[in-house]
Amino acid sequence: MDKATRTELEAAAFRRLMEHLLEKRPEVQNIDLMNLAGFCRNCLSRWYQEAANERGIEMGKDEAREIVYGMPYDDWRALHQREASEDQKAAFDVAFRENVGDGNKG
Repeated sequence: MDKATRTELEAAAFRRLMEHLLEKRPEVQNIDLMNLAGFCRNCLSRWYQEAANERGIEMGKDEAREIVYGMPYDDWRALHQREASEDQKAAFDVAFRENVGDGNKG
């Protein structure tokens, strides 16, 4: 497989993941994604922003989040985010440190 085809397939898989999270499973909480998979929608938006910035495309955190969430982040939170349990929060702290580091959350 050539590099261009691989890139196209990877982009298609990413678009499918975004569609799945946005349209089919918006109720899946970021904290559950982080606790189980080590990444969440915020991670995806950060990776998107970093990829844009690496290519000389100026993109801020809010713009990247709107791309990943399909709407402004605060709107998504109001529609879909629930309060996390104490157990979820404790697991998140561990998952965040292991997968993201001790930096700024969210």
